[in-house]
Amino acid sequence: MRALLDSFLPRVTAACRQHYGDKLVSLVAFGSVARGTVTSDSDLDLLIVAHGLPDGRVPRVRDFMAIERVLASDLAAARRAGWNVELSPVLKTPAEVEQGSALFFDMTEDAIFLEDRDGFMQRALERLRARLATLGARRVWRGNAWYWDLKPDYRAGEIFEI
Repeated sequence: MRALLDSFLPRVTAACRQHYGDKLVSLVAFGSVARGTVTSDSDLDLLIVAHGLPDGRVPRVRDFMAIERVLASDLAAARRAGWNVELSPVLKTPAEVEQGSALFFDMTEDAIFLEDRDGFMQRALERLRARLATLGARRVWRGNAWYWDLKPDYRAGEIFEI
């Protein structure tokens, strides 16, 4: 599976660069691919940070479909090789990244930076990682699943910010 990923990720990166051009700020693989637990049924989770994205999830995903069309033969080849891959994009503007998201928690530990102009996403994750460390937050594993204990010393009624 590793060899398949090593050949597929650069193609995804090139397709995103071509489609978004100078608007592309960051492209990050996360999820099972970044954790190194990819299986034949794993999707490819992608965070795409770009300027000028359409408003709303549906128009953004519709726009992303152009990338899937470009990668159609690569996706078919991956499936023939035994990886039933689907692309799962999360599309955000830089301003939306700055607002934060619980989605980023896992990326503080598991992320593959495929594109990161001026270290934008790395810096955002470093700030979040520092804040989580200040709170004593930790990812707690239960078999193959996990949850985040954001403030282990939390007291009822206490208010805190991430």
